[in-house]
Amino acid sequence: MKDLFEKNIEKYGELIIPWLLTSGVKIIFIIIAALILNKVITSFIEKAVRIAVRPDKNSSAEAEAKREDTLIQIFSTTSKISILLITGLMVLQEFGVEIAPILAAAGIVGLAFGFGGQYLIRDIISGLFIILENQYRIGDIVSFDNAGGEVIEISLRKTTLRDLDGTVHHIPHGEIKKVSNLSKDFSRINIDMGVGYSSNLEHVITVINSVGTALANDPLWKNAIIAAPQFLRVNDFADSAIMLKILGETLPSKQWEVAGELRKRLKVAFDKEGIEIPFPQMTLHHVREKTVETEKEAPNN
Repeated sequence: MKDLFEKNIEKYGELIIPWLLTSGVKIIFIIIAALILNKVITSFIEKAVRIAVRPDKNSSAEAEAKREDTLIQIFSTTSKISILLITGLMVLQEFGVEIAPILAAAGIVGLAFGFGGQYLIRDIISGLFIILENQYRIGDIVSFDNAGGEVIEISLRKTTLRDLDGTVHHIPHGEIKKVSNLSKDFSRINIDMGVGYSSNLEHVITVINSVGTALANDPLWKNAIIAAPQFLRVNDFADSAIMLKILGETLPSKQWEVAGELRKRLKVAFDKEGIEIPFPQMTLHHVREKTVETEKEAPNN
């Protein structure tokens, strides 16, 4: 029994040791080379993305870092998967496994996934272009065809929004046909305000510009305002008011806060200066119907 055991060890030793000295060494070198290549490519991708992505002057450092990290993660993950697949095939070949049938089977499986996962592939490709083109970032206020709100998360497959009601919307990138970014670089105050036809327009314009300048110089608001809200033009002659256009520029996503404060201050200033802000009125005429009763005299008998 002992002799048989020793013979088996000697037999397998004669087979394994040459394999270890040839294919085994190759496998070790393949794995080491794959690890080194992965580290080099990952480092190269990180440096290349940091250099290639130009920072936006109106974006915060945190927003730009998130954008760069997203791109680095996408490219690094793709490279790791590619290196892992190639390394695995090379190791299998050293074990004596024919990789040609595996490649053929992988092609068939890939074709099946291509038909079944075409929407997923479309979402991923669209998401990659959205991130590369910097169409919007986390924290931006955007409007899609079917939803709008603040961008709270961007992945390669979908964008997540939270609207003003607090509702969270998950939109696959392949479903996005049109993007309106309401907070790209800067935001604009755009107000149409009506005054009565009896108002002195020059006086009204002076009051509007004065209120806008005062708001832009207010310590509580000046950091959010790029250009003070000012009178632009007489925009329309409406049925009951002269419509005036007021424009200003603010930091991204600050237009609603500043516009609300501006409307409040304009109302206070208009009341103080006696400037009328007309509103639609309806006059009702009540007509009383008078009932006339005719008395018929009874015939004399």
